[in-house]
Amino acid sequence: MTENAQQQPTAPSTELPTQYAPAEVEGTLYERWVERGYFAADAKSDKPPYTIVIPPPNVTGSLHLGHAFQHTLMDALTRRKRMQGYEALWLPGMDHAGIATQNKVEQQLAEEGKSRHDLGREEFVERVWQWKEEYGGRILGQMRRLGDGVDWDRERFTMDEGLSKAVLTIFKRLYEDELIYRAERIINWCPRCLTAISDIEVEYQEDAGELVSIRYGEGEDSLVVATTRAETMLGDTAVAVHPDDERYQHLIGKQIKLPLTDRTIPVVADTHVDPEFGTGAVKVTPAHDPNDFEIGRRHDLPSLTIMDEHGVITVHGPFIGLDRYEARSAVVGALKEQGRIVAEKRPYMHSVGHCSRCKTTVEPRLSLQWWVKVAPLAKAAGDAVRDGRVKIHPEDMSKRYFDWVDNMHDWCISRQLWWGHRIPIWYGPDGEVVCVGPDEEPPTGEGWTQDSDVLDTWFSSGLWPFSTLGWPEQTEDLRKFYPTDVLLTGHDIIFFWVARMMMFGLYAMDGQAPFHTIALTGLVRDEFGKKMSKSNPNAVDPLVWMDAYGSDAVRFTLANGANPGADVPIGEDWVKASRNFTNKIWNATRFALMNGATVEGPLPDASEMSATDRWILSRLNTTVAQVDAYYDDYQFAKLADALYHFAWDEVFDWYVELSKTTFFAGGEQARVSGRVLGEVLDVTLRLLHPVIPFVTDALWTTLTGGESLVIGDWPADSGFRDRDAEQEIALVQRVITEVRRFRKDQGLKDGQKVPARLDLTGTALAPHEPAIRQLLRLQPEDETFAATATLPVAGATVALDLSGTIDVAAERKRLAKDLAAAEKEKAQATGKLGNEAFLAKAPDNVVDKIRGRLAKADEDIERIKAQLDRLPQA
Repeated sequence: MTENAQQQPTAPSTELPTQYAPAEVEGTLYERWVERGYFAADAKSDKPPYTIVIPPPNVTGSLHLGHAFQHTLMDALTRRKRMQGYEALWLPGMDHAGIATQNKVEQQLAEEGKSRHDLGREEFVERVWQWKEEYGGRILGQMRRLGDGVDWDRERFTMDEGLSKAVLTIFKRLYEDELIYRAERIINWCPRCLTAISDIEVEYQEDAGELVSIRYGEGEDSLVVATTRAETMLGDTAVAVHPDDERYQHLIGKQIKLPLTDRTIPVVADTHVDPEFGTGAVKVTPAHDPNDFEIGRRHDLPSLTIMDEHGVITVHGPFIGLDRYEARSAVVGALKEQGRIVAEKRPYMHSVGHCSRCKTTVEPRLSLQWWVKVAPLAKAAGDAVRDGRVKIHPEDMSKRYFDWVDNMHDWCISRQLWWGHRIPIWYGPDGEVVCVGPDEEPPTGEGWTQDSDVLDTWFSSGLWPFSTLGWPEQTEDLRKFYPTDVLLTGHDIIFFWVARMMMFGLYAMDGQAPFHTIALTGLVRDEFGKKMSKSNPNAVDPLVWMDAYGSDAVRFTLANGANPGADVPIGEDWVKASRNFTNKIWNATRFALMNGATVEGPLPDASEMSATDRWILSRLNTTVAQVDAYYDDYQFAKLADALYHFAWDEVFDWYVELSKTTFFAGGEQARVSGRVLGEVLDVTLRLLHPVIPFVTDALWTTLTGGESLVIGDWPADSGFRDRDAEQEIALVQRVITEVRRFRKDQGLKDGQKVPARLDLTGTALAPHEPAIRQLLRLQPEDETFAATATLPVAGATVALDLSGTIDVAAERKRLAKDLAAAEKEKAQATGKLGNEAFLAKAPDNVVDKIRGRLAKADEDIERIKAQLDRLPQA
């Protein structure tokens, strides 16, 4: 079943501390793994490659539960593949996070009473690098706490020398292929961060605004427009109506007076206008609205910019210098004085864009920026999924991917920041524009300047799967480990990152997609399903839980909730339960080692084994096959659940307990069962290791004497199945379960011994009588034995003498009271459900609740009556 069984390891020590203390094991064990190079991947190896690149966390970040969740799953995948004999590379690194990092350093400067302009560009960038060295990368140390098996020798940063070369290389190629261009377009502008941001960096939310209706023009040559942004009327260059709207046919093509200004503007006909919405007439401000910009292009309208980068009005005397919100009130007031307000302001909920970084309301703004022409790149990214080269898991997430790549707008890649990859374009004194590649010298001489903008952070992180492996050089790493095998990431960044990597990977790597599979996860939420946020009291620092319960407990809890694409609820009680599981593994292995469990020597022949031995080996192989199937389908919750129930229920609660009489008796059968138990523990620890690596490695090395599970072999399904043994043990379990239930119903304590007669004639239970008696605390009958309760179960009969163990009269009295309460509950529920007037008025959820109470009452009545029937007569 495992190679270990044939390797004849050295005899292990059976000494384990009485309790598992994660804090005393995890840190030391992790450093040992790193020092011994277990996570280092060899590009020269003949082993087949398996590659995952980490979604690079921001250099400003620290470990949160979302990171811990995805890292646990990636680590589990990589560890399993390493154990399966693959050359497994999990490549770590960080993102320079342009806006977020620049904001951090600017906040520091503000505390000193300075701005970046006081330092100048060069000194400011140097200050950011200093900040990065001092504060950046905290998350990398925290990843070690979690147990991430990454190749630290290959750690990358999106602004290191190699990745910077990759950025310059692909920029120049795209530029020369006319896929990068400069144009004046409407962009999303953040007046707080003072930079353009892409569509996917804008968060929309319903905000309360005020809708005001304004009359443009005079007399019959007038019309009414409604707006929530009255201040932008200062930049209007037209009013648009639908060409088929009969109300405005006489105005199309005419000039009308724009209030508060000395300008006249045309009325244009455009099919974009919805004649059914509002008055059917819309103001057109091409420099401050994306839809208006397109109308302006179609009708050759001028674009008037009326605000600066801070959102301050720059035109029309009375309003110059006012903030956009101040100007809104001032403009409405001025219009009211002129009698131009047709309808008073009224509340209006509408979708408003906010900067995802600082939550400031975004201002649409006409601006000269650099763009990627995405149409051919996005088509290639869609085709790669459609033709099966790349699979999205779960498959139903493909729709979200296609919705994005099939409808993608050109991507604004320039940012008005100083921290980031500076755009490699130089402008000459006579209008020259030169793109400079990584190995080229920029033009020099008077009048030559480099573009002051930097590239969007997602531009460099979009190169991550191949730039981290050495591209544009044809390195051994690139040849060995590209394309990567799986991208495991949250479904929330399909648009930000996944699509970017697909576009760039296919473009740069000759049509070779950057990964074979995109495995999408949900988001971590609290135990009530609410989103975790730093601003809410439900946010959890995973390090706190790791300190309290151990990293394995946190990892197992996260894996246990990881259904593909679905959000993951998590609460502290669940982490405590996982801590209990790691303790159970520790204690059960300790017991096994003290009672002869061993991996020495070959596994005995099935003919030498008891049915209990054959049953657990059969179940073990079934579990191996199940776990493999779940891994291959990225069903982490199912594999964690299967391992939990196999380890706790079948191995520890059933096999170990059923085998105790054998171990205590000693002899040949104890030796056989000890070897079987050793095999089962060996394989179980291997199966558990990718998810809970620390406790399993500590136990496995003690059990086997092996070097480390990190480099151990992944178990294979040997094909051994014994259905007869499985059916036989199922009968044993049924007998024990039924009698335990009866004992509990009678109020017997777990350790309380009861005289019993077992009639196992004609069943396969006879060999198991010692174990059954041991687990049920059943004493042999003596000359005073008198059966007061008889339980027929699984073809056998268990007769119990309860005289002297319970007060029958008191128990009958207690049960009678419970029965009366259950019957009263039934009567009340039946009465309500039979009342048509009640049913007509009551909400469905209330009726369903009463039906549930009735069903519960029926169950209670049946259960209590059965308990009374089983009691001896008083």
